[in-house]
Amino acid sequence: MKYPLLLAALAGTLVLSACERTVVAPPAAVVTVPGPAGPAGATGATGTDGAKGATGAGVGIPGPTGATGATGATGSTGYEGATGATGATGATGNTGRTGQTGDTVVIVPAPAR
Repeated sequence: MKYPLLLAALAGTLVLSACERTVVAPPAAVVTVPGPAGPAGATGATGTDGAKGATGAGVGIPGPTGATGATGATGSTGYEGATGATGATGATGNTGRTGQTGDTVVIVPAPAR
């Protein structure tokens, strides 16, 4: 029983391969090329103005005053100032009294060692 089934399959293969095979090509895709552009359309009408928002003026009860801020930190010590200019020379003093006449004292320096 196994040979007749095998023989039938072989015969069917030969019969089908002997037939002429027709190749059907799919139709070519149609490419549409756009033409020149038409004239520009008319300008549209101007839109209406939107509603105006509320201004916030005329509030019946104003808000409370804010709290006082904290005291700032102490500033740093400043730089030392520049030295002032030298003052003018003072007036010359009065001439002293004339000394008493008398013995002259001579101081002799000590000899060098």
